Amino acid sequence: MSRIGRAPIPVPSGAKVAVSGSTVACESSKGKLSISLPAELSATVKDGQVQLQRANDLKATRALHGLYRALVANAVKGLTDGFQKELEVTGVGYRAQAQGNRVSLYVGFSHPVVIPIPQGITVETPKPTTVLVKGSDRAVVGQVAADIRAVAPAEPYKGKGIRYAGEVIRRKAGKAATGAKGAAAK
Repeated sequence: MSRIGRAPIPVPSGAKVAVSGSTVACESSKGKLSISLPAELSATVKDGQVQLQRANDLKATRALHGLYRALVANAVKGLTDGFQKELEVTGVGYRAQAQGNRVSLYVGFSHPVVIPIPQGITVETPKPTTVLVKGSDRAVVGQVAADIRAVAPAEPYKGKGIRYAGEVIRRKAGKAATGAKGAAAK
């Protein structure tokens, strides 16, 4: 059984965490994030650490305890270090281009696919085949990266498309030209 909820969350210097009622507000020079806790949970800040407590030991409450502890820890980490996802664009003529608050993807369609970028997220293209999504909110960074990847996910035959850095695409063999059976072979 996991005991993640009981672990205290250290607050590094440069970040502030305040608890008011059922809301945990995290703040740093990178911005603000707030998390609303369910009624079964409460939070306290002391000695530079955030501690979450639960009201009872029901299974659902224990699950929420670990979840919200991780959400608060991600908010603190995001506001101090930030989160980043890297995507690779593979294919002949496939490229990406960041332009202000949007990304243009040239991935085999007759037109570029333009994806708007939400506020608080930055997208960079250090190379035309590399896309970096950065931000302080882990969920939003992951969602923007997933939206970009969903335009043209890497396909299993040639491997062209958009993939996460380090993602392994399971390859398939194409149709075998020799030894074909059926009507075409006669």
